Amino acid sequence: MAEKIKKFVCLHGHFYQPPRENPWLEEIEIQDSAFPYLNWNERITAECYAPNSASRILDDKGHIRDIVNNYSKMSFNFGPTLLVWLERFAPNVHEAIVEADKVSRKNFSGHGAALAQAYNHMILPLCNERDRRTQVIWGIADFESRFHRKPEGLWLPETAVDTASLEILAELDIKFTILAPRQAKRFRKIGDKNWTAVKDANIDPQHPYLCRLPSGRSIALFFYDGPISHDIAFGGLLNNGEGFANRLTASFPNDNPSSRLVTAATDGETFGHHHRFGNMALSYCLYSIEKNKSIQNTVYAEYLDLNPPEFEVEIHENSSWSCAHGVERWKSDCGCKVGINQWHQKWRAPLRDALDWLRDASSALFEREMSAICADPWLARNEYVRVMLDRSQISAEKYFSAYFQSPLSKEQKITALKLLELQRHAMFMYTSCGWFFDEISGIETVQILRYAARVIQLSKEVAGVELEQEFVSLLENVPGNIPEYKNGAEVYKRFVKPSSISLLNVGVHFAISSAFERFPETANVYCYSIRTVVSHDYEIGKQRLLIGRVQIRSLITWEEVDVDFSVLYFGDYNLNGGVRYHENDESFKQMHNQLQDHFLRSDIPEVIGLMNKYFGLHNYSLWDLFKNEQGKVLTQIFESTMDVIAANFREIYEHYYPLMRIRPDLKIPLPKALAMTVEFVLTRDMTTALENDFLDLDKIERLAQEMRRWTFTRDKENLGFVAGRRIERLMTQFYDNPHDIDLGRTIATVLRILRTLSLTLDLWKTQNYYFAMSKSIYPDMKNKIKEGDGFAQDWVAGFENLGRYLKVSIE
Repeated sequence: MAEKIKKFVCLHGHFYQPPRENPWLEEIEIQDSAFPYLNWNERITAECYAPNSASRILDDKGHIRDIVNNYSKMSFNFGPTLLVWLERFAPNVHEAIVEADKVSRKNFSGHGAALAQAYNHMILPLCNERDRRTQVIWGIADFESRFHRKPEGLWLPETAVDTASLEILAELDIKFTILAPRQAKRFRKIGDKNWTAVKDANIDPQHPYLCRLPSGRSIALFFYDGPISHDIAFGGLLNNGEGFANRLTASFPNDNPSSRLVTAATDGETFGHHHRFGNMALSYCLYSIEKNKSIQNTVYAEYLDLNPPEFEVEIHENSSWSCAHGVERWKSDCGCKVGINQWHQKWRAPLRDALDWLRDASSALFEREMSAICADPWLARNEYVRVMLDRSQISAEKYFSAYFQSPLSKEQKITALKLLELQRHAMFMYTSCGWFFDEISGIETVQILRYAARVIQLSKEVAGVELEQEFVSLLENVPGNIPEYKNGAEVYKRFVKPSSISLLNVGVHFAISSAFERFPETANVYCYSIRTVVSHDYEIGKQRLLIGRVQIRSLITWEEVDVDFSVLYFGDYNLNGGVRYHENDESFKQMHNQLQDHFLRSDIPEVIGLMNKYFGLHNYSLWDLFKNEQGKVLTQIFESTMDVIAANFREIYEHYYPLMRIRPDLKIPLPKALAMTVEFVLTRDMTTALENDFLDLDKIERLAQEMRRWTFTRDKENLGFVAGRRIERLMTQFYDNPHDIDLGRTIATVLRILRTLSLTLDLWKTQNYYFAMSKSIYPDMKNKIKEGDGFAQDWVAGFENLGRYLKVSIE
């Protein structure tokens, strides 16, 4: 009979990003600091969330021996707002996370690896009772909608804890949560009378503990190993996967026969974002532990099922894992910060005071206005998460039928949705990252102020209540560190107020975009549906006149307006735009006829005068586009400019090519101007060759030979990106058509050619496809060789050759 395993290991990753969406557009705008990615969610997904879903285990030659989904082998939680983003913009990663939980239930006795999380990372001990409850309810509802089961555990943001929060978790049938060892106050064996005080975080983290609550309920608490968790994040433990595993296995006491759990918890971003290849160290660590027959990898719920608590514990109220002073980091100048600077954080307390005032003022408004159409406004808020998870008309109508006095009129539904959105943003403005960092003008704090601005706007729209003046007055008491941004009011005026938009601004964006893009009759632009009612486009030479009327509807609040617009486009980035709310059909017809008449007579000054007459003196331009589209339009404009530049460079290149060929033979460097010309032409030609639908391998080979001839520094980043993307497309085609071995040979040839240019290629997805094929069609082909199948033999030879270039071992 096999000896019962008594040594267990559980690693937990807290994967989270704050909500970064523009509150008016419900989408993240370009964040320059995340370059070359569009925003930080995209960058961290590429560096961490995706790699952990298909992480590499290498052999002694550095070739891929296995690809594993780390999430299926560890305990983890994902912030719900991050999962919302992943589902939209990285669906394959989202699917892999959900699938990992399904697989983990097979690995861990029916217990899933995933934990829930309080919704948008508010510090629960600093919440009022209503917000605390809603945060947990929303977090559980989001979890159940994705993982299709009830969560057994829930991650507390920053592990910030108090008894009131634990009471809500226990009430909602959460079995356990995870805390830092210093959050334990005292403990004792269940049944004993005497308590042992915890000093210097010296509680034994290798047991679960029972926490009895005033209500009579209880909840299990796990305390992670502090030194190990610290060294994963900051001590270089991820430098080597085997060393990582050894550190964990060496942590078990030699002289204790009882069941033991070595557990560590850290930010999930540690595994790949904070530490490059940290996901691979994690994979190898878990692989090593799984090979060890005396130790079992587990998750908290399974371990708790096997080993109910033998000890009970009391917590330090208002404590957390990332502030030595409790939860002061999110409300005072306690000294905890990120940067090495002399900046103070005296802004934290008055910022929270200002937001508390806004929360209370808007909550009173919410309760008053909602009570007219809803019996229980706060229950309706708790259940609004159902609509957040499914914004369809059907979902919203079911919600209205269940929680509102029916039937509601169209206007009442709009009012209800605005009030509920007011509450959603009122909680988003407490997202913890707004206080975590060092300066009031940082992007995290500006973001929570934008949510506050949305609360202010909705309060005015729904009830005509003006809250902004008093709020900005309170922000004057929020001191900054940078003289240019002396206080919160200045930050609000510079960075927050300009980003506030109305439905008319959406019309402005659509009107200007129409000069560069043709829209279908009904188009979704961010979180708005825009239906074209009337559209005219007149053109004389390079000049165009666009006149139209559109109906704009918010997909969030259902509010809608009709807008008239006119855009006079001169080419490039030069244009004049006018937008107004639609008055009546006769007024629109008169405006259209007059603008059309004078434009077709090339009377441009009169056209501009008429636009001022009908739309006012404010002329909209390219800079009134939303930020993401500004970049797209400028790129479109630059493309035509680049064609002209390229023609000029090519003329120089071809004219002086014979002379330039002599210089390398004489070992004389080219003048910088000519070197730049050669680099530009060859890089552009190679990029074009890689992006063409027909892949001319002979041309790519010649270009690579020519590029190696010169000593200039190639644009490796751009070329590597283009090449990696093309190889990925080819591999996708091969995966979909696995018998097309010529396609496999083409990929191998491209890799052989490009290898000589020392490019950094992103082959992550390509290797994933190849590895999947090595587990599916490759074994079948190997078996067919035994039957004398000539095609199979040719296919296997080509497939194995491709694997050598991709550095994937399929032995």
